[in-house]
Amino acid sequence: MNPHPANTARFGRLIGISLGPGDPELVTRRGWAALQSDARWAYPVKKAEESSYALDIVRRGGLSIPADAVELVFPMTRDAVALAKAWARAATQVVALLAEGRDLAFLVEGDASTYSTFRHLARAVRELAPGVEVDTIPGVSSFAAAAAVADLALAEEDETMAVIPAAYGTTVIDHLLDEFDTLVLMKVKPLLDEVLDLLERRGLLATSCFVEKVGAPAQRVVHDPASLRGAQVNYLSLLLVQNPKRARGERRRGCRKRAAQVEPQATAQAPSPDTGGAAAHPGESPAATALS
Repeated sequence: MNPHPANTARFGRLIGISLGPGDPELVTRRGWAALQSDARWAYPVKKAEESSYALDIVRRGGLSIPADAVELVFPMTRDAVALAKAWARAATQVVALLAEGRDLAFLVEGDASTYSTFRHLARAVRELAPGVEVDTIPGVSSFAAAAAVADLALAEEDETMAVIPAAYGTTVIDHLLDEFDTLVLMKVKPLLDEVLDLLERRGLLATSCFVEKVGAPAQRVVHDPASLRGAQVNYLSLLLVQNPKRARGERRRGCRKRAAQVEPQATAQAPSPDTGGAAAHPGESPAATALS
């Protein structure tokens, strides 16, 4: 992390440190170094003086919480007015701290670029102080960690996957099951029974897995999600749904085939310097990932 004098002469940097979903050992070396730098810490809470899940990850990793660490309150509510006030208050607080010239490290559970409070905060801060430099340190997402502990693949070769909040509802989920080989349903708690009913109708319960608080001491992996009907689950939970019966269209693999379809005469030309004339291996084909 190299400072840029042009930006830090007035403001410190706002650093989003991704901590992974719960296991301190999943914090990257870059994130760990930032935690031990001179940057002041800031961490999210739902209510003032309430415990912070992100802060708990760091604490379980063996680091002491600095005395000058600052909590930022982000209430769990759908009240647009209350949310707007909370964001404005947090952004104003962050800008005031950055104006001291010291970096501010915002602790983020999971990955700072995926369904994260950090991106909202960074935008709000830049609206107040456009010159603030934002440094995002990536991390392990909850669904990647969930697939690992469940011993499942999110996507192989040219399979497709989508990641959506379950709150989009069963109509959308039902449609996406026909479009993707793997569907990751985030924050599934409020609609769990409805989703389980849908998966049962589609015959996909056997290829689905529920994961709760992945990486934390209270982690739970349930390969029989039907057993969770009517049960209370944690907010930090998701479902991995695989649809091995999905009908797929014709797939076009490799640069050579594509070139032959578009420009047949190009087959007599020399190999391009980018590909060496070789067709791409199917395993190198990126999975199409839909992020809402």
